[in-house]
Amino acid sequence: MDITIVLVEISNPGNLGAIARAMANFNISKLVLVNPKCSHEDIDALVRSKKAFEILKKAKVVNNLEKIKADYLIATTAQLGTDYNIPRSPLSPELLGKKIRSSNKNFAIVFGREGDGLTNKEILKCDFSVTIPSSPKYPTLNISHAASIIFYEIFKQSKGKKIGEHITYASKKEKDVLLMTINLVLNKIKFTTKDKKETQKIVWKRLVGKTILTKREAFALIGFFKKLL
Repeated sequence: MDITIVLVEISNPGNLGAIARAMANFNISKLVLVNPKCSHEDIDALVRSKKAFEILKKAKVVNNLEKIKADYLIATTAQLGTDYNIPRSPLSPELLGKKIRSSNKNFAIVFGREGDGLTNKEILKCDFSVTIPSSPKYPTLNISHAASIIFYEIFKQSKGKKIGEHITYASKKEKDVLLMTINLVLNKIKFTTKDKKETQKIVWKRLVGKTILTKREAFALIGFFKKLL
């Protein structure tokens, strides 16, 4: 699987740099500029890209979409049509990520102009489209923000190494052990009525059930309540 990011007539060097940075954040390295209106070597683009300036330096410049080599061209659009406007009946970024994950094909994700996006003619050249589900009151995102969301959803579904993945969360079995230990403590405490004890058990069960605990946190709490015994 290979992913190429295609920017059609990008005009703002700041946006170009921000997109390059987002690409690096989510492990995407190939960038193609179609008839760009600013230089990928512009100082503003390089500064905005931070440590991703190598992506800009290696960017390929072409004059039309026909030069893009990929098994699938994916158009991005914020302008939805009716059910009868098939080119503008898109996938969500999440579904796109799942489609890419399950395929060994090469994909090119095409972003349009900052002001007008892609034309219907350009979208028709693509195999399908993707739209971020945003507010109907103001559906159009800044191109670098939209790109970041789409890159994230693709990376989330990928097998690439991700920060934070070393953290493991408590399983149902570990939460059950924690609750059992808490109940042993509650059984040792004298309550004025049986109902008050049962209320405490219900409260702790709900609290543990809806709390996202890491495995380490669960073990620490189990140890704490065991000491109370």
